Amino acid sequence: MSTAPHATVDVRPIPPRERHPLIFSTFSALPSGAAMELVNDHDPKPLYYQFQAEHAGSFGWDYLEQGPDVWRVRITRKGHGDGNCCGSCS
Repeated sequence: MSTAPHATVDVRPIPPRERHPLIFSTFSALPSGAAMELVNDHDPKPLYYQFQAEHAGSFGWDYLEQGPDVWRVRITRKGHGDGNCCGSCS
């Protein structure tokens, strides 16, 4: 998908305990169909699993860069009108 990022969140300088809350608040503020770009210093696979648990079916996850020093991921908010509604709002 070629969705341009609506926001870029570089969590590398942010204390680890503050990273996930910032990422999820940024994601929640995205309009349907918009994407954010996450920049991290390690593979954010645990974050992916948290997204799966809390937002199953309502996000897209595309690696743009995979280390070894920088990982970049495009996280897209799916929803109404894109055929990928999770059904939680019906």
